[in-house]
Amino acid sequence: MGRALIIIGLVLVAAGFLVMLGDRLPIRLGRLPGDIVIKGKNSTFYFPLMTCVLLSLLLSLVSWIFTKR
Repeated sequence: MGRALIIIGLVLVAAGFLVMLGDRLPIRLGRLPGDIVIKGKNSTFYFPLMTCVLLSLLLSLVSWIFTKR
């Protein structure tokens, strides 16, 4: 249990650094090609489809690596 909490904490710290440096990164999560943006007269609909797919693949890979043991 303690080991899992440490790993989760480190992942959250890494995610925090990525959010802080988000404007300086070459790939901006949430603004990838394939993200859906529909701008209407009075509203905007935004769905980050490619960002969701990329994060899903990344989390699946991390999960597979940790459960492989």
